[in-house]
Amino acid sequence: MVAELAPAQVADWAAQMRADGLTPYVLDVREDWEREAAHVEQQAAAQGFVLLTEPMSRLGAALDRLPDDPDTPLACLCHHGVRSYHVAHFLHQQGHDAIWNITGGIDAWATVDPAIPRY
Repeated sequence: MVAELAPAQVADWAAQMRADGLTPYVLDVREDWEREAAHVEQQAAAQGFVLLTEPMSRLGAALDRLPDDPDTPLACLCHHGVRSYHVAHFLHQQGHDAIWNITGGIDAWATVDPAIPRY
């Protein structure tokens, strides 16, 4: 099952995962130009999650870059939450059990964190 995670909850989610002894990951599945327009590297450092970037269009060829442990917490991110939803379900079908979709994507995150530009 894929859980939903609101952008305002990401910091608390990451803190809880770390408190449980786990390393939280956010997988940004937006295209390169989208990540250039609005990136989350500073949020990753401040909120304590590891940022992975792999566009949905190239994800199949990059599955080996994802954490091997199916219990590794992994939240998927895109522009509005649709692509990340599909990626999260795909990864769950591939055996990843600790999967979240960041609802509303980077666009919703920008309403919570004004440091992130909207595009």
